[in-house]
Amino acid sequence: MIEMTLREIADVVGGELHDVPDPQARVTGSVEFDSRRIGSGDLFLALPGANSDGHDYAATAVEAGAVAVLAARPVGVPAIVVAPDAGTVPATSVALSHDGDGSGAAVLAALAELARVSTERLAERTGLTVVGVTGSSGKTSTKDLLAAVLAPLGPVVAPPGSFNNELGHPWTALRADADTKFLALEMSARGVGHIAALARIAPPRIGVVLNVGTAHLGEFGSREAIAQAKGELVEALPADGLAVLNADDPNVAAMASRTRARVVMVGLSGDADIRATDVTTDDQARARFTLHAGGESVPVRLAVHGEHQVGNALSAAAVALECGADLDTVAKALAGATAASVRRMDVRTTPDGITVINDSYNANPDSVRAALKALVTLAKAGPEPRRSWAVLGEMGELGDTSVIEHDAIGRLAVRLDVDRLIVVGTGRPSRGMHQGAVMEGSWGEESILVPDISAAIALLDDEIAAGDVVLVKASKAVGLWAVAEHLTRAGEGSSEAAR
Repeated sequence: MIEMTLREIADVVGGELHDVPDPQARVTGSVEFDSRRIGSGDLFLALPGANSDGHDYAATAVEAGAVAVLAARPVGVPAIVVAPDAGTVPATSVALSHDGDGSGAAVLAALAELARVSTERLAERTGLTVVGVTGSSGKTSTKDLLAAVLAPLGPVVAPPGSFNNELGHPWTALRADADTKFLALEMSARGVGHIAALARIAPPRIGVVLNVGTAHLGEFGSREAIAQAKGELVEALPADGLAVLNADDPNVAAMASRTRARVVMVGLSGDADIRATDVTTDDQARARFTLHAGGESVPVRLAVHGEHQVGNALSAAAVALECGADLDTVAKALAGATAASVRRMDVRTTPDGITVINDSYNANPDSVRAALKALVTLAKAGPEPRRSWAVLGEMGELGDTSVIEHDAIGRLAVRLDVDRLIVVGTGRPSRGMHQGAVMEGSWGEESILVPDISAAIALLDDEIAAGDVVLVKASKAVGLWAVAEHLTRAGEGSSEAAR
């Protein structure tokens, strides 16, 4: 964050100083909500959580080097105290799930205001460029690609993984300091108005909208409502900003009329300003294509897996070109960009020859379809086809369409000729996925329904063989990453035993 005194911070967030011997003491570091990560010059954020209350760790944080604590009540050490009625933010964060007295909301509201002021001051004084990314799927992959293509132009701050809610968003914004040139932020929503609120916290100059799918359909109610929410990003852009829109998604392309900013269309469409042609994939499902922009073209080879990454790469390229990069620099950066966030198209081959695609962080119908296509590409590439396995769990937050969407995924697995489908779970959606595969023509045990993760692991241990390719994917609440981690550990163990 931009350096501020404790008095300045208190004025910004509408708080009062308690037990502060020197109001002019400066916060020179960042803001942390984990006392174990506090460094000298930081500000500690005291949040109530499901299992503990950050206020109880205030003294520990100050001993570790925190200048003060941003809290909802006095804590016996230097603190900026905000009242429970100081403000509110959209209450979708896990941090607020046990916030009975409103103290968590007050602290988060103060954090949001501090992030807004810090970001705006950095933009005015140092030229910080804020880039916001939203979409039903692909946000994290695109954010990682953005960080890679912007890095040659200057220091970049981006969130770890998908830390994109009303805690992670301001926390990430406050990582930016006077040396930061680019701040790349994911913007997630569970309802209309959420992205608008996040955009107020760290006002973007560049906005990227990837797609409008069915993720969170149960909460939004319709695809139209999802499009309305995602479009809040381009509505928040200034007149001298840039909106990067997916020309291949009609719901996204239509957002051009909702922004004051200049619009750049990206995609495979011939009408796109920045487009890809000659798209192919190699034996690891890594895409190759020709990137066209501004009357010039350059070949691109991606290091990340899945043909769906082409659209993400085009969006990242559009941002980098806007910020001053040339096509050759963009192509080189994209070629060197690997999966930076855990459990997202993480492809590893174990020493005993089993390829594991760990895409288990989260799942929605669009991302599962993309992952299944990548699985089949990997399995069928090379001199001899390999056996493909899809270990899939339930996709959450689909509302009344849940069973239908799961049925469609089961049918798609059969149409793509996935050799073995393991559906994990006993609920109606999981049964719907298995039944969809059966009704589409799954024969014998091509599709099998197992009750839990342990049963899936036991089945794989019995039947998987060297050369097989395994995709693991489900909504994060399922915890299906345990399957992927078991397979990679087991492969390493087999290799060690063989020695």
